Amino acid sequence: MKLTGPLLLLVLLAVAGLSRAQVKTSLLDLTNSIGSILPALSRPANHSRIFYAVMFDAGSTGTRIHVYTFINSDSAGLPVLDNEMFHSIKPGLSAYADSPEMAGHTVRMLLKVAKKTVPRLEWKRTPVILRATAGLRLLSPDKAQALLQQVQHVFDESPFLVPDDSVSIMNGTNEGILAWISVNFLTGHLKAQTQTTVGILDLGGGSTQITFLPKLRVSCVFRSLSSCSYLGHGLMAARLATLGALGAEGTGESHINSYCCSYKRCIIHTTVSVSSPGYAGYKLCYQEVLKVVKGIIHQPYQLQDSNVFYAFSYYFDRAVDAGLIDGVQGGKLEVRDIKKRAKEVCNKMTKYPPISSFLCMDLTYITCLLKDGFGFKESTVLQLTKKVNNVESSWALGATLDHFHNLKIH
Repeated sequence: MKLTGPLLLLVLLAVAGLSRAQVKTSLLDLTNSIGSILPALSRPANHSRIFYAVMFDAGSTGTRIHVYTFINSDSAGLPVLDNEMFHSIKPGLSAYADSPEMAGHTVRMLLKVAKKTVPRLEWKRTPVILRATAGLRLLSPDKAQALLQQVQHVFDESPFLVPDDSVSIMNGTNEGILAWISVNFLTGHLKAQTQTTVGILDLGGGSTQITFLPKLRVSCVFRSLSSCSYLGHGLMAARLATLGALGAEGTGESHINSYCCSYKRCIIHTTVSVSSPGYAGYKLCYQEVLKVVKGIIHQPYQLQDSNVFYAFSYYFDRAVDAGLIDGVQGGKLEVRDIKKRAKEVCNKMTKYPPISSFLCMDLTYITCLLKDGFGFKESTVLQLTKKVNNVESSWALGATLDHFHNLKIH
């Protein structure tokens, strides 16, 4: 992904944060920079100020389409997000690594959503973009490229505006930064008068990200954005790593013992199953997942308990499955709440099988990731959310905002 404008500034901040260098930029400067990315509309003054963008999120477990409707601001500030049309399809594009033409079919089906949402007269000036994440990052370069070529072919056949870099794989750091932009845009923390921001925790299938703006001691205007991404530590990948089953598919039938599974077998692949060696419980399960986290996931520099974090994707989904939050409204949880429910599920599942055979392992991994990985206290409060102001919590909106300044929309 070519980085310019505001995202380049944020990436530089992230790098500086990792090196602990001081970068003289303020939140006001950042907001002003983002405000300069709006597309120039070469249309009559009395014409509608509405414009559209189509962003595909090609994740490891599914492909999602976001069709955004914006209203051009009267000022030089940020645009107004009027609406989002969202739809998703499972599995992800990486599932078609050996039949890439199916990846093209998936994208073609989702484009029907865009055609129904965007007025026909706006198709030629509405950009269509796809960014792939951990699912394709974990594939071999040849297989990933074959999938991207199929998507590019579908885009080129579509009636929408296709930018030069419309299809690509996004690295994990950018994923975290763009998600941070999305959530702070939606919560109003990118406005010039705002002096605070919120951090983000994203747990996908193949990777996980943590991004926040630390409160450095030297001065309120000496700030460095901290963004860390861990490939292979999303929830689905962590399951395989915990069980030592990475690459086990296609190698013949095998069975794995795990203290994180109940007496009922957990099917990972059609040839790999898992069950308990006789006793399943939280403590023994925690020791299993700790091997995946310890020494690999690190506490970010300048992480403070005062930072407000929004957690989404599988953080949200598993909290809903565990009955900790409402599936629509979300809610606030302390880290200890997740730990407590993990203990309850793991220690009782031999008698009372959970709704998901992996719920014990997943909740235990999330607890371990937050505590032993990122270093959060048990009293740390997280805002679990799927949507913010009726818009999906993800990097997609941030990627759309970043892309505007490179596009000449007519």
